[in-house]
Amino acid sequence: MKNKIILVEDDVDLGTVLKQYLEFSDFEVKWFSSPAALLESISDYSGFDAAVLDVMLPGMDGFQLSKELRKHTQIPFLFLTAKGQSIDRILGLKLGAEDYITKPCEPEELILRLRNILKRQTGNPSGNKIRIGDYEFFPSQYLLKYEEQTFCMTEKEADLLQLLSSRNNDVISRKEILEKLWGEDNYFLGRSLDVFMTRLRKFLQLDSRIKLESIRGVGFRVNFPV
Repeated sequence: MKNKIILVEDDVDLGTVLKQYLEFSDFEVKWFSSPAALLESISDYSGFDAAVLDVMLPGMDGFQLSKELRKHTQIPFLFLTAKGQSIDRILGLKLGAEDYITKPCEPEELILRLRNILKRQTGNPSGNKIRIGDYEFFPSQYLLKYEEQTFCMTEKEADLLQLLSSRNNDVISRKEILEKLWGEDNYFLGRSLDVFMTRLRKFLQLDSRIKLESIRGVGFRVNFPV
């Protein structure tokens, strides 16, 4: 079955190219030229697998649109924009974006990043549970549970938490994390990693025994009670 993608892009030429390229690559695409068109047309997001959001949009920017989407769905999204400043990238990640692509970009790069986001682990989710203190972590479902509370995670958050849990009581370097999860180690990805670590600490703050310590110039020391 084809993955169904929401594309919000107001540039007609670029939107046409991306839609055609995505469809050629076996995605099903619903393209909207404005945030208003998307929010007015869709009441049920359950059939969609991911969203590609331009940042510079009429009436409402992509950052605001992502906040609106989060009220209705937990589907992963990435930002597509001509803005390349690091502060925009960090803001996008803080809003929960899985990725951030600066225009102009090759359509094939977008395809590869989408496929990476949509990659799902196989196996029985209930048999893939990891105990982290008083939390139950389900990596393949991107879920973290604490008593009666359930937290929905992005794929990158779940991948990072799974990697850290596999190195419990160890020091893990920033370089290792970046190369395993992002494929390379550079300054901007390092800033992105800091954002994800902040989000994980917020998820895990309900159990005071859990420690994710930063070691300056090295990486992180992980101490997850089991």
